[in-house]
Amino acid sequence: MQALLLLGVGYGALVLAVFLGQSSLLYLPSRELVANPRDIGLDYEEVRPQTEDGVTLHGWFVPSREPRGTLLFLHGNAGNISHRLDSLRIFNRLGLSVLIIDYRGYGLSQGSPSEAGLQRDAAAAWRHLVHMRGEAPHRIVLFGRSLGASLAAWLAAREPAGALILESAFTSVPELAAELYPWLPARQLARLRHDTLAELTRARLPVLVIHSPEDEIIPYRHGLALYEAAHPPKGFLRLRGDHNGGFLLSGEDYVLGLERFLAAHLPAREAGRP
Repeated sequence: MQALLLLGVGYGALVLAVFLGQSSLLYLPSRELVANPRDIGLDYEEVRPQTEDGVTLHGWFVPSREPRGTLLFLHGNAGNISHRLDSLRIFNRLGLSVLIIDYRGYGLSQGSPSEAGLQRDAAAAWRHLVHMRGEAPHRIVLFGRSLGASLAAWLAAREPAGALILESAFTSVPELAAELYPWLPARQLARLRHDTLAELTRARLPVLVIHSPEDEIIPYRHGLALYEAAHPPKGFLRLRGDHNGGFLLSGEDYVLGLERFLAAHLPAREAGRP
């Protein structure tokens, strides 16, 4: 009985620690920038968008010489923008200018991360593109990878963007947590939602879902569920490889899949129209 009591107390303490500390389990920011776009031969501009609650963010605007549109890049839960140079190179090759921001608490951005805070950060990045840079909303592609996909879907449900790309995305934090921690009442403990699936059902724009069956962090079924929930027009791009490197391992298949989607759904420029 004493052993069972100790086991119960330990389990209860673990449940309480997970409930109170789940933000630190999900958000894994790095403050140090280890590189910048110029290191891979790309010009860029430092940007400092302001959020509605007074947080100053940090990001880069990486222009394309002849842009077909602009991509708003919302990255995953770990590191910072300096760990996304491979993606910046690919998007530049595809003729897209890119705005990539660090969320609050990441990189050189002020503050500390929270779900509502990251949503405000995504909204601030959108406003920077539309109101500060004069980008036409229908020429903006929202791109979210992993955690960032929940923010891209959230933004797509509220703003008239031209297209949405969700890569290696989960349906929601409670669903993913239940799979990662089957020995915990994860759905009941989850205070963070990041409900990509629910937001996606509210969005009305072309959607490309990208996922790998070999993803060891976010199961493939999440990508399939998001594709099924998306309104048409929609597409699915199957990757090879793991969660963090699948887009690189997939090589030209990844680039060509993006190109086909952009060619079909990013409108061509019209004479006299930005």
